[in-house]
Amino acid sequence: MIWHWLAALAAANGPSSGEPPVVQARSVAVEERSVADLQAMMTRGEASSEAITAAYLARIESMDRNGPSLRAIIAVEPGAMAEARAMDAERRAGRVRGPLHGVPVVVKDNIETRGGLPTTAGSLALSANVTRRDAPVVARLRAAGAVILGKTNLSEWANIRSTQSMSGWSAVGGLVKNPYAFDRSACGSSSGTGAAIAASFAAVGVGTETDGSITCPAAINGLVGLKPTVGLISRTHIVPISHSQDIAGPMGRSVADVAALFSAMIGSDPADAATKNADRHQRDYATGLSTASLKGVRIAVLRPEMSDEIEARYDNALAVLKAQGAVLVDAKMPALPGLGDAEFAVLLTELKTDLNTYLATTPASVKTRTLGDVMAFNMREAPREMPYFGQEIFAMAQDTKGLDDPAYKTALAKARRQAGPEGIDAILKTANASFYVAPSNGPAWLSDPVHGDNFGGPSASRLAAVSGYPHLTVPMGLVDGLPVGISFIGPAHSDGLLLRAGHVFERAGMLRQPPRYLPSVEAGAGLEGVR
Repeated sequence: MIWHWLAALAAANGPSSGEPPVVQARSVAVEERSVADLQAMMTRGEASSEAITAAYLARIESMDRNGPSLRAIIAVEPGAMAEARAMDAERRAGRVRGPLHGVPVVVKDNIETRGGLPTTAGSLALSANVTRRDAPVVARLRAAGAVILGKTNLSEWANIRSTQSMSGWSAVGGLVKNPYAFDRSACGSSSGTGAAIAASFAAVGVGTETDGSITCPAAINGLVGLKPTVGLISRTHIVPISHSQDIAGPMGRSVADVAALFSAMIGSDPADAATKNADRHQRDYATGLSTASLKGVRIAVLRPEMSDEIEARYDNALAVLKAQGAVLVDAKMPALPGLGDAEFAVLLTELKTDLNTYLATTPASVKTRTLGDVMAFNMREAPREMPYFGQEIFAMAQDTKGLDDPAYKTALAKARRQAGPEGIDAILKTANASFYVAPSNGPAWLSDPVHGDNFGGPSASRLAAVSGYPHLTVPMGLVDGLPVGISFIGPAHSDGLLLRAGHVFERAGMLRQPPRYLPSVEAGAGLEGVR
């Protein structure tokens, strides 16, 4: 799939010998460059968007299928170079659309783009899903001047097919490797976006989350990730799981980068009723980060069960917050019996309903028109689609009775009540705090095709995911050479507050370390010279 863009480039440049052409990187260093860095380079005339885009493409070519073979990218957009040249022409004419003008961005391959690539959600069942339409969130990025560079790999069907799934694997893209240690998971389901941004295949990227699918791969790949308030960003033309919990969100190597991308993604969409008030929240969330302060801000502190190593990193992170003037208040997670079961019941019902609705909008060339069709396809293609794990969650979803089922309605009401009023709201009220913090996840585990994921350690995602409230993760250092993050979680529409707090923490702590591209954390010697 990576050679889609190479074929298009060859066609544009004349006859091909049949071998994929080699893209020559201009003398532009893009590794670890921020959005602001790239924008400054273009403003000063030191690099063009075309040169920056070519440099990222060359890096992808050398590292994604060759070299470390990270398999973070499913396909590169054939029109990326043309878009970059168009942004350069606008800049020469005196028009700069904003902070993302000419900046390459990658998007997860469950999000539709107009450029002729299929949107597969990692499944061969959607290999013909060429809709030639931009999801509204992608259209907003283009309107902001971003260059859509390519589509990232993901946990197939966003990790909702099997209880035994291996995060980061899809039949279309293979297994994503973690740039910090190739034998470790990149988590999921936004695995490819996490690995791609960690490896500097772009400055920023878009993931999607139902529960943990932005924040886990962000934390485990040493990134900042924001799961926004549900309703701020359109879900139209994104392969769905749950209209109650699904949301797209930004991932980057810094809070400022994430804020810049987030600002361009927000907006109302008539086709997504949840976003009816989104326009009210449009603003530049990166503005004011540099003057943000935590002095006197009350922060609730959760201490879930965790290893000594994670606790040490967490204690250090808390010390950073305290040194910035924050008032830390110990808090406890409320007893919320049955929340996990209620959430799962909601996801099963909405998966069947929402996926069937989405599949009905796909081109006639897509022959899987329902969840049942997808299951039958998987059975026929079992050697390719199910070599490691099955589809038992799909089977459970297929047996659900729809959105009018009283059991579904009861589960939905319980999940929302427990996660919001009895969960996050109660934590903050008891502590009289603006938001709370917790360790995001444990470090990356070994990828295991036999036993699937072995998450281990704490996980902070559920309450924010089920309630629809925002959740920001920021790197807080390494445990045995693997990244871990600290989560900032607050009430609905506290996205800006969390970004400001995360920026203060990030700036004071300076705890993120770039990947060393180790075969394993035990190996010791990496591929630090890879560019």
